[in-house]
Amino acid sequence: MRQIKRKSHALWKGGLQAGNGVLTSESRALNETPYSFATRFGDKRGANPDELIAAAHAGCYSMALANTLKQKGYEPERVLTVATAVLEKKEEGFAITEMHLDISASVPNLDEAEFRRLVEEADKSCPVSNLLREGLSIVIDKTSLYT
Repeated sequence: MRQIKRKSHALWKGGLQAGNGVLTSESRALNETPYSFATRFGDKRGANPDELIAAAHAGCYSMALANTLKQKGYEPERVLTVATAVLEKKEEGFAITEMHLDISASVPNLDEAEFRRLVEEADKSCPVSNLLREGLSIVIDKTSLYT
């Protein structure tokens, strides 16, 4: 199998609290998107690394679940994953300690018990889940099936 490589870069200017930066991805989905101390630790509008990790996890997991459902013979109409990254102040600095997932889907002809089983199976096939699982707890808080 061929390797797929994706690049992004961050440019930061100045110190931590007074400085600021921009994020750019190879695809230009992020194109000099501003970020700063205030966007990460405050309420200022803008990007922050923790939300980007949560977005990456939500996107990857939704795709993994849709694929798992299809492989098991179901036709998913819609899959929504809400990922919440938990950032905590530790003795050695800040750390993302948990990722919480809330998953809802519309899948005809699927019962709740089988849906929960496939939710767990999809988690094991999601590359971002597998990456994050090495250093933090991934908690599936809530699942909702709409038929």
